[in-house]
Amino acid sequence: MMKKKYSQMTEQELWDEIRELHEKSNKAQQLGNASDFAVQEQRRIMAEAYLLNPDDFMAGQRYALKQEANTFFVKYYNGVFAWGFRERSDKLEAVPISLLDKVKPTSL
Repeated sequence: MMKKKYSQMTEQELWDEIRELHEKSNKAQQLGNASDFAVQEQRRIMAEAYLLNPDDFMAGQRYALKQEANTFFVKYYNGVFAWGFRERSDKLEAVPISLLDKVKPTSL
């Protein structure tokens, strides 16, 4: 049976897919299979992006990147991808919106 595209899945189907991918990534990590772990995690991140509403994010804003110390300045959105620039970079790239997090203000 051919799997549906994430964009065609219901919210429940996406949650089921995320749970399955999480289990697969845990198993790959336990077996020491770093490449399979990375693939399953990327697929999980993409599935999570389809649970979010792109309209909840704004172009022209800086967001923290989950799992990284960098921030990301969003130039525009295309579907569930934010296009912009990592901190201290002039290379335009896309990241799934599921990796964006609000920047926490720093205290002086």
